[in-house]
Amino acid sequence: MDNGPEFTPTALAEWADEHSIELEFIQPGTPTQNSYVERFNRTYRDEILNMYVFKTLAKVRELTENWIREYNDERPHDFLNDLIPWEYLIKHQTPGNSNLGCT
Repeated sequence: MDNGPEFTPTALAEWADEHSIELEFIQPGTPTQNSYVERFNRTYRDEILNMYVFKTLAKVRELTENWIREYNDERPHDFLNDLIPWEYLIKHQTPGNSNLGCT
């Protein structure tokens, strides 16, 4: 995880220890070590957190669930040659192909 202030509270460390979870931090100043999460954080912040004023936690959850559904089921992805995930699956699925066409 990142070394940002949101991940340094002792409460998180205590909770992780109680649940036998080892926290691993990236090296300071090297966000590319965590690039997938950094990309997700930026996208989620731009499309949800910066776009709304939330009155309840339930509203945050509702908007997030809708966003996740749209992101995973309806939105074309660059990595999938601008296909929606289910379109990519259908296009690359062949009997006995366990990697679904990924190289």
